[in-house]
Parts: sequence; C-alpha cells; structure tokens
Amino acid sequence: MTYWHALLLAIVEGITEFLPVSSTGHMIIASKLLGMEATPFVKLFLVVIQLGAILSVLVVYWKRFFQSIDFYLKLLAAFMPIVVVGLLLKKHIDALLESVTTVAVMLLLGGIVLLFVDKWFPQEEAQAGGHPVTNPSYKEAFIIGLFQCLAVVPGVSRSAATIIGGLTQKLTRKAAAEFAFFLAMPTMAAAAVKDIYDYYKEAHAQGIDLGHLFSSEEIKLLLLGNVVAFVVALLAIRLFVGFVAKYGFRAFGIYRIIVGGLLLLMIGMGLNLQLV
Repeated sequence: MTYWHALLLAIVEGITEFLPVSSTGHMIIASKLLGMEATPFVKLFLVVIQLGAILSVLVVYWKRFFQSIDFYLKLLAAFMPIVVVGLLLKKHIDALLESVTTVAVMLLLGGIVLLFVDKWFPQEEAQAGGHPVTNPSYKEAFIIGLFQCLAVVPGVSRSAATIIGGLTQKLTRKAAAEFAFFLAMPTMAAAAVKDIYDYYKEAHAQGIDLGHLFSSEEIKLLLLGNVVAFVVALLAIRLFVGFVAKYGFRAFGIYRIIVGGLLLLMIGMGLNLQLV
C-alpha cells in the first residue's frame, strides 16, 4: 500500500461512511480498481480508518454526549445484536470482504429498496406518530440494532440498514440518520479493536511481538487514513443530514442501482479489472 492508496481510500471512506451507499463496499471496489492485494494489513486498514470518520460525530454532535445515562443505555441496547452476530459470523464476514460480486449485488438490491423508502415511510406520518428527536425507546433501539446486523454483508450499508430500521420505528429521517451516526461509534470501534486483536494474534503466531506489530510505514499510513477520513466525513455528515431531511433517499437508491448494475455488467463481460 502506498500513501496515494491510503489517501484515496480515506477520501472514499469519509464521503461514504454516513451515506446509505456502503462505505466498506466502496472501499473494496476502490482497492480492487487500484490493483491492491487483499493483504492482512489492507483488510485491517479498511476497517481501522472508519474510526477517523466516526470521530466526526463527536465533533458535530458533541452536546448530545452530555445527555443522561439513558442515551448511552439505548445505544447499548442497539449495539448488542451486532456484537452477537459479529462474533458468530466473523470468518464468513472476512471471506465476503474480498468479493466485489457480493458488493455489486447488494448495492443493486439495496438501491431498489431505497427507491421506495420515502413512500413506505412518508415524513408526514413520521412526524405525526414518531419522535421529534433522536430518542427511541429501548425496544425501538434494540430493533434498530437488529436492522444494523444486515450490514455484515458488504454492500448492504450499515448506515442504510440502521436508518431504515429507525424509520420502521417511526423516527423522522433526521432522527433516524442521527441515531445511525451515534450507533456507528461503538459498532466501528468494536470492529476495529477486534480486527487489531486478530491481526496481533496472527502476527504473534509468526513470532512477531507487540512492539513490532506495525512498521513505521504502516503506522504513518494508518494515521494518514484516519486524519483524512475524519476531515472528509466532517463535511459529508453535515451535507447528508440536510439533504436527506429535504429530499429523502431516492437519489441514493438510483446511485446504488447504477453502480451495482455497472459492476455486474463489467464482471459479466469479463471486464472485471480483478473485481471478482
């Protein structure tokens, strides 16, 4: 991996982390198009730089984190399902991280769903019977967490799954999006810690001690990726909330269908550029 690779992947991550288009899916596509080998470090990089992106939530919504303990308990209720699913399916999830075909199919199917989300959950209905702020009940938070579990499949989009889960619980678009942002923090932090631990176990089995787990070059790449992802996500998160509150999700559905369809067409024609 070069610094150029790290910069491009971090920009892709920062733009897509909070959009319902699958940041992991886009980074997998980008890494393949860049001709990058799916080494253990590259796989780790794709997960760890998401920490930089989700830290932007702390900056944008810092006041929310001084709410009552109830706020954190509801996040915990929403977080628990993905912990169980992640632990049970870790090996299968890692295998899917190399499949652009899976990403393409999920982008396409998810795009079709997003075309109809605004009709299924009209804002008038949400505002009348939902929550004016990001404050679901414990039961609703848990159900939203179950929806997030769908995103273990690359290309589904954690943001899309969580937001749709919030809409099913009658949250407004803005409230559903913001709860998805908050839930991303423990989810991605746990994923990063787990991947770093697995990376260490593999290195330790090869006789590499903790002090030499990462080379100085790899540390620089991780720092660059996280800083760039943070700055880009800081801009993207503000734009997304305003856009989705006003226009809904249809545009993202169209985008997903176009990208997913083009990828499947390329793969089917043999113009895969190492995408399979």
